[in-house]
Amino acid sequence: MGPGGACWRGGGVPSGFKRWLSSQARAPRVCVVGSGPAGFYTAQHILKHHDLARVDIYEKLPVPFGLVRFGVAPDHPEVKNVINTFTHTARSDRCAYYGNITVGRDVTVGELQQAYHAVVLSYGAEDNRVLGIPGENLSGVYSARAFVGWYNGLPENQDLKPDLSCETALILGHGNVALDVARILLSPLDLLRKTDITDSSLAALACSKVKRVWLVGRRGPLQVAFTIKELREMINLPGARPVLDPADFAGLGNAVKDAPRPRKRLTELMIKTALEKPGEKTVAVQVAAAAREWGLRFQRSPQEVLPTADGRRARGVRMALTRLEGSGDSAKAVPTGDVEELECGLVLSSIGYRSLPLDPAVPFDPQRGIIPNSSGRVEGAPGLYCSGWVKRGPTGVIITTMNDSFDTAQSVLEDLQAGVLDVSASREGFEAVGSILRSRGVRPVSFSDWEKIDAAEVARGKAAGKPREKIVDPEEMLQLIGH
Repeated sequence: MGPGGACWRGGGVPSGFKRWLSSQARAPRVCVVGSGPAGFYTAQHILKHHDLARVDIYEKLPVPFGLVRFGVAPDHPEVKNVINTFTHTARSDRCAYYGNITVGRDVTVGELQQAYHAVVLSYGAEDNRVLGIPGENLSGVYSARAFVGWYNGLPENQDLKPDLSCETALILGHGNVALDVARILLSPLDLLRKTDITDSSLAALACSKVKRVWLVGRRGPLQVAFTIKELREMINLPGARPVLDPADFAGLGNAVKDAPRPRKRLTELMIKTALEKPGEKTVAVQVAAAAREWGLRFQRSPQEVLPTADGRRARGVRMALTRLEGSGDSAKAVPTGDVEELECGLVLSSIGYRSLPLDPAVPFDPQRGIIPNSSGRVEGAPGLYCSGWVKRGPTGVIITTMNDSFDTAQSVLEDLQAGVLDVSASREGFEAVGSILRSRGVRPVSFSDWEKIDAAEVARGKAAGKPREKIVDPEEMLQLIGH
């Protein structure tokens, strides 16, 4: 392991590497597109292991931090502590942040390549996978991605206005995002009031009639993608009781005996929860207090969102019952021919995020939703790299992205050392890009501009007894900093 836990492929820091760095008179100019965890961790690793490199980070929104700000649940503030590390990186005299710039529109990837020795694409997954079933576009059906963006203040989702007037919600998917959404729907308002959830979504949740949430998956309990921490949080949610059918877990205790420890513990917790009797003290207290409930449904695949009589709204989902072929993570869900209908007025699809192509000049695999690459080196495009979800697909947690980004940064460092990236040719970096942006009437937002927005949000939050009150309108952000 290198300093700060950074992995150097092939062991420790190569002998003479730092000496080689200091002998290079010209500073490599590196550009990172995207200011979420992938972008910041890539920048951090390059700056840490190259004494001269200068890194510029470009971001579409005025504000940084990507999914740490707009994806992490409001009641998980400890996960957002990585922002402190990213802020330290952004304040480095060899790092600059340029927000409010849409790469592919305001400046092309080709123009960035002209201005920098290396360009790293770390722009994440800004779309969601679609169900591809009839009724998906009915009123009352939303992607979990848009719903999360709504309660977390992502500007593009502020007009979502989800209809929470029904009693039963159906979430399609068994991942951590599905549990986040269920938890927010069923959390006591007193808990949410102390978080950085947006004011408007808090007001909507205060009027919500939702008291029952089903999380439905195509496969079985051994294939769920959520983790034990999130499940335990859901089980212990005040005022909401878990409803798990013991029949779904029959025989699974033996099946997981030899499973990896995380899978074994997760399955044992589901079994324990399913088998707890209402007479047991802890459960009795919970049930008495629980006006709300949630449960897991397995081996059901959505076929159609069913419309109300007027054909406008969702009233339920027709499910194909499935059986599993194979076992473990590779098990496939195959329809049995049987169907059932689940009644609900709110459908949230949580079946995954999806990256989009950024620029016609960048190779993109639409099937896998990634930029084709080898260790972050974009195939057939020397000097172009990628990290994070656009590199490997939208999976894993922040630590997964950290390791993935260090891996890409390592490829950049190796290519600098091997002379694959020619630093003898001078590159102007933002000096060149800035004049292009000026000619197109685009004004970037600096990191110190962001710190003004940050201070305003924290001040507004303090007045309301919250950590911050997010500003959700980009125009208001720009006005605040005098743009």
